[in-house]
Amino acid sequence: MLRIAVAAAAIGLLWGWPVWAGDYKSEYKLSVVLGKPVSFGVIAEDWANAVRERTAGRINIQVYPNAMLVGGDQTREFSALREGVIDMALGAGISWSPQVKEFNVFSLPFLISSNEAADAVVSGPAGDYVFDRLRRLGVEPLAWGDSGFRIIANSRHPIRAPEDLKGLKIRAVGSPLFTDLYAALGANPTQMSTADMQPALATGAVDGADQSVEGFNLLKLVTLRQKYLTLLNYCWEPVVFAVNKEVWDSWTPADQEVVRATAVELGSRMRELKRKGLTQQDDSLLKEIEASGVDVAILTSEERQRFRDATRPIFDKWAAKLDPRLVEMVETSAGYTGN
Repeated sequence: MLRIAVAAAAIGLLWGWPVWAGDYKSEYKLSVVLGKPVSFGVIAEDWANAVRERTAGRINIQVYPNAMLVGGDQTREFSALREGVIDMALGAGISWSPQVKEFNVFSLPFLISSNEAADAVVSGPAGDYVFDRLRRLGVEPLAWGDSGFRIIANSRHPIRAPEDLKGLKIRAVGSPLFTDLYAALGANPTQMSTADMQPALATGAVDGADQSVEGFNLLKLVTLRQKYLTLLNYCWEPVVFAVNKEVWDSWTPADQEVVRATAVELGSRMRELKRKGLTQQDDSLLKEIEASGVDVAILTSEERQRFRDATRPIFDKWAAKLDPRLVEMVETSAGYTGN
């Protein structure tokens, strides 16, 4: 081990790389929007523990869940990461989209329709495009994770058509795109964090929430009056493992590779966690939710098309704000036909 360290130092000196662990911080702050048992928290803890072990404690990561480093406002996380207030993050694309508009491409309604399409998008040129953008903004992206497809839950009645949302007070999060989308469907959307959402649902201050299936289940939204769940699946939410650029540059190349490889490994693990029990082959999670007394609506192709038609103006409005090359990359990789 000593010989490897010496060799790495010699190579680093030759190429001008920073190599002394003595320059490392005693603690690196890792921000994540939710803690355990949600997959965000599980994966963040696993990343911190694995990196600490694999770097022999040189990179000592401490996890700060529930966006606590930015006062619970997850939409401020990217700015704090870029400025160095936060060292590392397991960031949700929806939360980062107010500062990095390119993330809105993933939220264009009904553009990405399956897990396979999502994987093809982030592993293709669109994924590279977004990562290049993050680097220009002072953040080093390492790997993609998965926060699943967005669904809609509410306390009033089943939602199977756009008109069923009329007048409902719905919690949204992240980009104003979501406010536009729910307003177009006749709802009364309001932006709020996950922490604020829970008491708002419990008291009936809002009728429902835009969520993931995993979030609905682990946050026990059925106990917060949420008796109706619709698998609207109108957009897929990516997650990015990332490090502040100055922090990244302060590590040796060997340690950088450890952090990156561990992120890639856990990105795959996150996809497994988010998708478990939500496939045709294994729908155990949906059955568990139904068994708790929730009405789960799986839309027919005709019902889904009505939502696509109703939200098409939102697609066009927000696509026009983005680089058309990026939109085309995602459409091609996702197999999107526009119908």
